[in-house]
Amino acid sequence: MSSDELKRRALSYHRDNFPGNGKIEVIPKVELTTREHLTLAYTPGVAEACRAIMGGEDYGEYTAVNNTVAVVTDGSAVLGLGDIGVRAALPVMEGKCVLFKALAGVDAFPILVDSRDVNTIVGTVERIAPSFGGINLEDISAPRCFEIEERLQDALDIPVFHDDQHGTAVVVLAGLINALKLVGKRFGDIKVAVSGAGAAGIAIARLLHDVGVREIVMTDRRGIINRSRGDLNPYKREIAEFNVHDVEGGIEEAMAGADVFIGVSVGGLVSEDMVRSMADDAIVFALANPEPEILPGRAKRAGARVVATGRSDYPNQINNVLGFPGIFRGALDVKATRISPSMKLAAAEAIASTVEEPSEERIIPSPLHPDVYPREARAVAEAALKEGLARRKVSGEWVEEHTRKLRAFYTLYIAPINSQRASF
Repeated sequence: MSSDELKRRALSYHRDNFPGNGKIEVIPKVELTTREHLTLAYTPGVAEACRAIMGGEDYGEYTAVNNTVAVVTDGSAVLGLGDIGVRAALPVMEGKCVLFKALAGVDAFPILVDSRDVNTIVGTVERIAPSFGGINLEDISAPRCFEIEERLQDALDIPVFHDDQHGTAVVVLAGLINALKLVGKRFGDIKVAVSGAGAAGIAIARLLHDVGVREIVMTDRRGIINRSRGDLNPYKREIAEFNVHDVEGGIEEAMAGADVFIGVSVGGLVSEDMVRSMADDAIVFALANPEPEILPGRAKRAGARVVATGRSDYPNQINNVLGFPGIFRGALDVKATRISPSMKLAAAEAIASTVEEPSEERIIPSPLHPDVYPREARAVAEAALKEGLARRKVSGEWVEEHTRKLRAFYTLYIAPINSQRASF
């Protein structure tokens, strides 16, 4: 599809819907065709639900809150577009809500906070939080995004999840689990070079450190992050501790001898010589969009064994759409109070396990795989139960039945797409 054709069709796709425009709408879950329905849905019947809540019963049992997520943005770091403001960010947030619903049955609604002040954003979300069972922070620039997430999670008793951080990190970890199997290496023995010290890069480094990677060398615009630099914010100072040999220099020095390169920075940054300087059976995740840090063909030519990008037109697309729907589905199912590192690890392992026979061209499942979200949701829910973060205790039979229903719901939306595909 040419760029002109893509532009024309995309604008029509967003604009020419009836009634109204955009990609989402609110649809009742109950009938409203008789006077009795009116009596139950609204007055006087609705007062009974209000009285039950006033009497101390869980308001989530009588409302949609347990299945509703707020997708919150300030428009400061949108996709590859950067700081475009909240209004221009709204189509992306609506798209996120479509994915929540279609892939995992989660009702999501975009919330635009027109401020760049951390206190204002935190205060706004705190005040609207009773309407939601979870908060998905989206496209908020670093380092403010770290403080916003931390403060909200401390203040609220529902999951707060910055997808640009953790969704990306979970899917990177899932791909890396299978890539390391192919090359016969273990997390505890590898050196990882990361280009990009924003929300995604910091979260990836943290999660890889949690699973046992000892040496992680990260670069930002000024070069390698190490303990001798005096210009680091608290989050980069944390990452500096992962640079165990205090390597200095730039991206070339970071990649020398590395087993894995993960790019979440800018296109065209990595040369073939840099890939050649890596360890044998190198793994290259060049995730910058729309142009990767190095194109897959060049990385392979330079000796990389496994290559992934963030694009759908190359094998091994690392995209956080594989993470957030299933993670929130599992967290909401058991009314988890937060999304912990163990829940994220469970999600990554579930995603990786969906690929039964990994290969160099297939280390990660398609976002349209019918099993990935039910499997991921179940793993996240079970991890929350095991860790004591769940407020809803469920039986194994409930989990089995719920997994079956979720798979059926997912197939309802995705089956027409899958019928056009020979395999995943």
